[in-house]
Amino acid sequence: MTDPTSPERTDTPLSASERITTEQVAKVAKLARLRITDEELIRFTGQLGDVLEHAADLDLLNLEGVEPMAQPIPLANVFRKDVPGPILDRDEVLAVAPAAEDGFFRVPPVLGESE
Repeated sequence: MTDPTSPERTDTPLSASERITTEQVAKVAKLARLRITDEELIRFTGQLGDVLEHAADLDLLNLEGVEPMAQPIPLANVFRKDVPGPILDRDEVLAVAPAAEDGFFRVPPVLGESE
């Protein structure tokens, strides 16, 4: 059997369980700082495997002569003028904030956490 993480393509698509493992899903969940239960881990592994299996089905399509595209419908940006408008009073905004300190919003630390 080939390594499911190998970039080499084969003619035989891998099954959902061969495409991703619970260990890989657990690692991604940890990197994303998600706490998931064992039941969720099993369910998410199956769901992600199904997504990867569908992507493998798409890989089997003959797309010769089909031009790559990022968006099927042309997009156009609509910009407005960047003009100053009315501003909110700092004290009023901070008064309704869940936590404030020294005139700023206080938020929980994110970087440098040990987990």
